[in-house]
Amino acid sequence: MMRVKRFRAILFGCLLILVNTPVSAKTLIDQLGRQVMVPDRPQRIVALAPSITEIIFSLGLADRLVGATQFSDFPPAAEKLPKVGSYVYLDVEKIVALEPDLCIAVKDGNPISVVHKLESVNIPVYAVDPRNLGAVMDTLVELGQLLDVGVRADAVVADMADRIRRVRQRVACGDHPPDVFFQIGISPIVSVGTPTFIHELIVMGGGTNLAQGLTPYPRFSKEQVIGLRPEVIIITSMAREAVFDQVKAEWQQWKELPAVKNDRIYLVDSNVLDRASPRLVEGLELLARLIHPECYRTDPPEAQP
Repeated sequence: MMRVKRFRAILFGCLLILVNTPVSAKTLIDQLGRQVMVPDRPQRIVALAPSITEIIFSLGLADRLVGATQFSDFPPAAEKLPKVGSYVYLDVEKIVALEPDLCIAVKDGNPISVVHKLESVNIPVYAVDPRNLGAVMDTLVELGQLLDVGVRADAVVADMADRIRRVRQRVACGDHPPDVFFQIGISPIVSVGTPTFIHELIVMGGGTNLAQGLTPYPRFSKEQVIGLRPEVIIITSMAREAVFDQVKAEWQQWKELPAVKNDRIYLVDSNVLDRASPRLVEGLELLARLIHPECYRTDPPEAQP
């Protein structure tokens, strides 16, 4: 009897190994240059950043997404997913409990120590590191191929490219690129330098970024901003809308600022401007309208009779 029970236990253990071992897998090089063994068709994916969650949804793979990070709030269905902590402070136990066959990470924010812990329990982690809009589009194609939805990824990227082209056509009508001050921090005042998504969107949207330079997030005094004499001030923050209104009211006290004279202080949603997802194009369209409203009062040249 003992031999039979032992045989059954061994057989059961072997079955578990077979169930939990992918039928086939492939070795890929992720965007950090790491070798990652990935199942041919991952079925249980945990997204380790809000941008990754948005990408997975855009690829039509919501049914394979079993977990996401705390601030994954788009599309609305993402809010219902089990949460595994913030992308900076990930809960390894919660991730493991979801039994993913793949985690997708981002270089900036996701701790490498968490990646190592997940890989130590045979959960593959594929990392991406898009630094500009073009790299986001390349990442979409790359993840589309990894997840066996290449056709869908190509369609999403083609739509993004078409919308970018339309924005370029629109803003070409502008007389000059207005001087833009983009404020993301309130106390202290923080703006965006050249190595950021938002700088790229400002320039593509037909503006001049007054904070351009090698520092990604430079700080400014109020006097420095006033000295720059911005023609457009755009304010965004994770803070509540009431704080937005307060900051706008403070700038409006400076009547000689061109942005105040011409009523060109705007409040915008940060999520469409700083997440490396397809929604960056929505952010581009938004900024282009704010920077060059005159270019959106008539049909674009291609649509004119």
